[in-house]
Amino acid sequence: MQAKDSNPPDGGYGWVVVVSAFMVMGLTVAVLKTFGLFFVEIQQHFDEHASTTSWITSVTIAVFHLGAPVASSLCVQYTHRTVVITGGLLAFSGMALGFFGFNMVWMYATTGFLQGLGISFSWTPAISIVSHYFSKKRALANAIASAGECAFAFMFGPFFQWLISQYGWKGALLIIGGIQLNICVCGVLMRPLASSCFLESSHCGTETPPGNGASRPDKEDKSPIKHKTFNWMLVRRSEFVLYANFGILAAMSFFVPPLFLVPLSYSLGIDESWTASLLSILAMVDFGGRLLCGWYANLRVTKTIHLLAMAITLISTSLMLLPLANNYLSLAIFTGFYGFFFGTTVAIHITVLADVVGMPEFDSALGLFMLIRSSGGFVGPPLAGLIVDMAGDYRAGFYMAGAILVLSAGFLIILDRLQQRKIRGSKIRSKPEKSTLPYPSLHILKHQ
Repeated sequence: MQAKDSNPPDGGYGWVVVVSAFMVMGLTVAVLKTFGLFFVEIQQHFDEHASTTSWITSVTIAVFHLGAPVASSLCVQYTHRTVVITGGLLAFSGMALGFFGFNMVWMYATTGFLQGLGISFSWTPAISIVSHYFSKKRALANAIASAGECAFAFMFGPFFQWLISQYGWKGALLIIGGIQLNICVCGVLMRPLASSCFLESSHCGTETPPGNGASRPDKEDKSPIKHKTFNWMLVRRSEFVLYANFGILAAMSFFVPPLFLVPLSYSLGIDESWTASLLSILAMVDFGGRLLCGWYANLRVTKTIHLLAMAITLISTSLMLLPLANNYLSLAIFTGFYGFFFGTTVAIHITVLADVVGMPEFDSALGLFMLIRSSGGFVGPPLAGLIVDMAGDYRAGFYMAGAILVLSAGFLIILDRLQQRKIRGSKIRSKPEKSTLPYPSLHILKHQ
C-alpha cells in the first residue's frame, strides 16, 4: 500500500511549516555554530587543553547525528509535531543543566549529550516535513528553512557575547536554554499532512483517503500490512554509500572553522567585540549563499550534484586561504568567502540526497545518512584540536578541514559519473529492437 504523496501542496500551509522549520534551525544549529564563543571561557574555567574542551562540541555533533534514526522512528509513532516538541524540551534541559558546570564530564553530558539529542529531535523532523510539503519548490523551501540558522547566528554572535559579559558563561547557558523553549511552539505549528501522513508507504500506518483527512482508518487496514520504519538496505546501494562517504568527510570539516575562528581571532590580537562580529559576518553571507543557491537550484539550470561539488571545492579553497589572514579585515574577507560557499552547500545537500535515493526512501535515507555522518562529526573537532595542540597554532585546524573537504569532493565526482553511466545503460536497454523486414506489414505477416 502506498500513501498518496505524489502531489504535495507546494505552497499554502506549507509556507507556515517552512517558517516553523526556519525558527527550529535557528534555535538549534545556530546555537551550535556560535558555541565557539563559550570555548575559551570553558577552557579557562576548567584549565583544560583545546582538544579536551572541543569534546563538548564533538559530543553534541555526534549525538545530533546518531539521534536522527531514532527521531525518524519516533515520528512514525508519534508524528513530527510531538518529536519536535520533545526536542525543544531536551535542548532546554541540556543548557539549563550546563549552568551548574560541575566538571568537564558534566558538560559532556549536558551541553554535549542532552543538547545534541534536543537538536536531533528538532532538526530531523523539521527538515523532513518540509521535503514532504514541497516537490517542485523543494530546493527553494529547504534553502529558506535552513537559512534560519544563519539569520539567528547573525544575531546570536553579539548577543551571546553580551550575555557572557553580563551574566558569565554559566548564566548565558541558562538564558539560551530558556530561549530554546520556543522550539516547542514551532513544533505545534507543524501540522500533519493528511494526504500522506507526512510519509511514504514504508512510514505510514495506513493510507488516508484524499480529501478526507479527518476520517479515522479502520483497524482492519493496519493488520495485514507490516510497515518497516527504516530501510537499512540502503547501505547496499552504491550511490548512497558514495554520498554517505562524502557526508562523513564533510562533517569532519564543517564544524571545525566556527569552533576555532574565535580563538584564531584572539591569537591575532583582535578585540572581543570585533571577534563577535566575525560570527555575524559568517552568518550573514551564509544566509545569502543559501537563498541564492536555493533559488538557482530551483531553476534546474545546473544539476544539484554539480553545484554541490563546485561549492565544496570553493569551500576547501577558502579554508586554505583563511589562515593567511593577519588582521581583522583580511580575516573578515576570508570568513565571508567561506561562509557564502558553506551556505550554498547546506542549501542543496539534502536536495541532492533526495535526488540520489528518491522520495519513497527519503526518510530512511535521511536518518541513515545522519547516522553514518555522525562518525565524521564526532572525530573532526577533537582531531583538529589535537592537531592545533601539536602545532601550537589554530591555523592548523583550518588547513586540516580544507584538505579533508578536497577528498570529500572526490566522492561526489565518482557518484555523478556512476549515475551518468547508469542513465546511459538504461537508455541503451530501453531502445526498441528494429525490425529487419523492410515493411511493417511483412513484419505482421511473419508473426501470423
